[in-house]
Amino acid sequence: VERVFLLHSPKIANIKVIRRGKVRRAKLYYLRDRVGKATRIKQRFDRSL
Repeated sequence: VERVFLLHSPKIANIKVIRRGKVRRAKLYYLRDRVGKATRIKQRFDRSL
């Protein structure tokens, strides 16, 4: 399920990034057709300074 929310909607209190992934393209539309573990992308680890 894919859901779109307006960014400045009063229903959104905050946005929290839980996990970052490493991808090589800007548009990830190909993930819409995949199910389960096929939707996984490589996890990206950032060093916090």
